[in-house]
Amino acid sequence: MREIEKIWLEKGYWCFAHEGPKGLKIERLSKEVGKNKSSFYHLFADLEVFTESLLEFHLRRAKNISAKESNTKTEEELISIIIEHKIDLLFNRQLRVHRDNRTFKKCLSQINQFSIQGLLPVWKNIICLSGNNPLAKMVLHLSLENFYLQITYETLNADWLKEYFADIRKMVLLFQESKKDLN
Repeated sequence: MREIEKIWLEKGYWCFAHEGPKGLKIERLSKEVGKNKSSFYHLFADLEVFTESLLEFHLRRAKNISAKESNTKTEEELISIIIEHKIDLLFNRQLRVHRDNRTFKKCLSQINQFSIQGLLPVWKNIICLSGNNPLAKMVLHLSLENFYLQITYETLNADWLKEYFADIRKMVLLFQESKKDLN
């Protein structure tokens, strides 16, 4: 990728992460990048091609994040990765919010295929479900939906994440206790 393409994509990435697809206006991006609109059209032809390039850019970044997550062992390490990649998570949030768009839904599905597997080992430890892979995976899916509904740029921080993980652990513990009560 050429440096000029990267500049446009990084600015578009930030705009999409904060505002979703409505944040992708060529004139606005042009002003923010400091280049004229013809530079945009020369590189990307139109907004649809730019959006496809943006999704490919996000997919590469998501693979990098997933690789990092798959090497984590502790909640603290995972929190550090999440905070480091806050904009990426907000971008992913926008994909979820706008998954009625087939292209966004497809990108989200591709990401889920590798990210769930990379995250599952540390997730099982965080929520104290190391011995129950299917339940841990189900709780992860549900927690991710809930997580993406709640995150904002301001709230995505270490304190909020610690509390979020603690709440998930409490929920799992309550489920386990209610199961014991039924037996």
